[in-house]
Amino acid sequence: MGANLDINEKLQNYINDFGLNLHPVQQEIIDYNKNLGEIKRMQIDPTQCHFLRLIIKISNIKNVLEIGTFTGLSALSISLALPDDGKLIALDKNEETNKIASSYFKKAKQDHKIQTIIKPALETLKKLENKKFDMVFIDADKMNYKEYYEKSLGLINQSGLIIIDNVLWHGDVVDEKNNDKFTVNIREFNRFVSEDKRVEQIIIPLGYGMTICRVL
Repeated sequence: MGANLDINEKLQNYINDFGLNLHPVQQEIIDYNKNLGEIKRMQIDPTQCHFLRLIIKISNIKNVLEIGTFTGLSALSISLALPDDGKLIALDKNEETNKIASSYFKKAKQDHKIQTIIKPALETLKKLENKKFDMVFIDADKMNYKEYYEKSLGLINQSGLIIIDNVLWHGDVVDEKNNDKFTVNIREFNRFVSEDKRVEQIIIPLGYGMTICRVL
């Protein structure tokens, strides 16, 4: 029976060395985030940058919604993969990190593709009800994941993709002794999505876990 390989740091570095090359500004963001202490965990992993790039290109995705931007690594990864007339709307409520992200978008010459909105995401999602997207990437506050997911289903084109980050929650989802509210919420969310007949989905162990949903 096949099994997934345990990835240690040495093997992860090997994977990164033989993967796609990061854009210089992507690397700048990663280097900047290294000095942010615990909150640096909000950044996606470089392998996720490559995954987003490939899935956008393979699926001919043009219009993307991102819920949760932080300092801009995932948004920049998405934008770099989009065609020149592609569009990304990036939602985040943190004005300080948004300024940092926007400076990197401009430096990478991607600011013409990216529209940032600095408001609570649920508030903005109500105003986007007339728009349609090919892909939604969710990486925001975990307690609202189900609401973000439901709102995204109403905004996505048929056969579009909804990608949700952090669904393995540092591996804590399988720790039966860990019942803090965030871990419990992620477990419940994962079960909900797995039983949702509106999508076909798979969890892949990149970063802290990503769920890829194709809307039926």
